Amino acid sequence: MEASRRNVVIPAHVWTPWFSLFGAFSGFDRVDDCYQDMTGRIFALETGLSSDPPMNWRLSSLDRYTLVSNSDSHSSWPWRIGREANVFKLDEFTYDDVVEAIRSKDAERFLFTIETYPEYGKYHWTGHRSCGVSVPPGEAISLGNVCPVCRRRMTKGVEQRVEELADRPRGFTPVGVPGYRRLLPLSEVIQTILGVNYPGVQKVWAVYNALISRFGNEYSVLLDAPFDEMAEIVDPRIAEAVIRIREERVRLTPGYDGVYGQVRIFEDEEAEGLMEKRGSDRASGEAGRRQRSLTDYI
Repeated sequence: MEASRRNVVIPAHVWTPWFSLFGAFSGFDRVDDCYQDMTGRIFALETGLSSDPPMNWRLSSLDRYTLVSNSDSHSSWPWRIGREANVFKLDEFTYDDVVEAIRSKDAERFLFTIETYPEYGKYHWTGHRSCGVSVPPGEAISLGNVCPVCRRRMTKGVEQRVEELADRPRGFTPVGVPGYRRLLPLSEVIQTILGVNYPGVQKVWAVYNALISRFGNEYSVLLDAPFDEMAEIVDPRIAEAVIRIREERVRLTPGYDGVYGQVRIFEDEEAEGLMEKRGSDRASGEAGRRQRSLTDYI
């Protein structure tokens, strides 16, 4: 059996601590150190959930690689599929055209990547899951990466690993490369607003399916759906949450040592205000639709 010369290899989730290219436990600080004489065949890197393009742009050694985002699915749960993706604008959508758009880093054909917020990823910060300890890079370094509770070694997070290898400041942006958009899975957004512990319950999927039926697919909801149109069919808190995530107006508690990050979309009083407004609007609408009597005309 022979391998086709059209096959390509793109290293995946390159910052994950375990078994990845730059992972804290991999032992490699450069692509060349890992792939040696095969390095020249690699032209793209997949960034993983716990990092995004701005984090990778801080390493000048990665300038020659195109950054792509793909969400691997380790389970059969549908909400794990498509959390990250690549958006192309191609005359023909063929394997060769996709590969060439990635290889050339052509921002007119490879438009942008869809990213989760890196804090959402399971290894963004350094920490120790068993003790519930999670710390940012500076604090982790001051602790010697040792858990302050049990004195065992913590799992080094992606943000700390990037800090170790970066030769550019935060905020550096290269010219002429594909862009990116930050989103979160729609089912998990709905789960958060409804206050349930699991996105697979019927309560979540009833709302999810209502939005998909109206707007066609999950990305159309997350990227383009107007607030007013969403609020016509679902709780306005969910509509507002989608807008805030789209506009990057949310806060996240970073994930660590295999624990997903937690998103905070509203302060308590904000959510209550939206519900009160919904009740007021509904009451006004019902009053406007009530059957008129003769006294209305006197």
